[in-house]
Amino acid sequence: MRKTLSFLRYAVLIGAALVVAGGSAYAAQPVSRCLAVASAPGVHRVALGTAALQATDVRLTYIGHSTFLIESAGGVRIVTDYNDYVRAPVVPDVATMNRAHSTHYTDTPDARIGHVLRGWNPEGGPARHALEVRDVHIRNVPTNIRDWSGGAISYGNSIFIFEVAGLCIGHLGHLHHLLTPEQLAAIGQLDVVLVPVDGGYTMDIGGMVEVVRALKARLIIPMHYFNQITLARFLERMKSEFAIDMAPESEIVVSQALLPAEPKILVLPGR
Repeated sequence: MRKTLSFLRYAVLIGAALVVAGGSAYAAQPVSRCLAVASAPGVHRVALGTAALQATDVRLTYIGHSTFLIESAGGVRIVTDYNDYVRAPVVPDVATMNRAHSTHYTDTPDARIGHVLRGWNPEGGPARHALEVRDVHIRNVPTNIRDWSGGAISYGNSIFIFEVAGLCIGHLGHLHHLLTPEQLAAIGQLDVVLVPVDGGYTMDIGGMVEVVRALKARLIIPMHYFNQITLARFLERMKSEFAIDMAPESEIVVSQALLPAEPKILVLPGR
């Protein structure tokens, strides 16, 4: 499945300034495999690959922008950053959304969606989600976002964490700042992280690299890039620390047994 990525060198563009996270929005979370593993010795796995969907597997499909379709063996379908512009070809059981731009949320989600989880609280304060849907547990860690004047909007984004098939999958949403120790503790140990790499609308590349390092996920999947040049800037910055693979298709199946032994970046083409 894998092809080694070859790409031109590009200069790194530094984007907008980082926003410092504020407030204490991280109350005790439900019992979580991610949080338990975070305090345990390192977990080492073998090579990445694809397989038929089994009870220990999760299917990830990159739809485009910040939208992924996540499917469990129990038949749960989740669409991340559900919006009116980039749509999965199915009606999901769960839709997560973030507030920063209209390409990350909608005010009119499909009425057939069983659970719509907004990454912000319309009534103020942090959003809090802890949802069980068959074989999937979903929770969130709130973060701040910038407004158009350069100020901060408290708790305008959520990092959604999907615990399924013994995996912890984190979607960073429209992350605008470095993660605090408190936020990292609330996230726990991710196995897979879905990372915005646009270099400016979310964070500058240097800041996002620091976030990736801090999270220590085994599989890093870029998202929220607008062209191959933008993607290449991120990969150029990361190639000295991480192996980089290009997937030929937008869909992969991942399990604990298939995670890479060392952290790896896998680029999925959008559908």
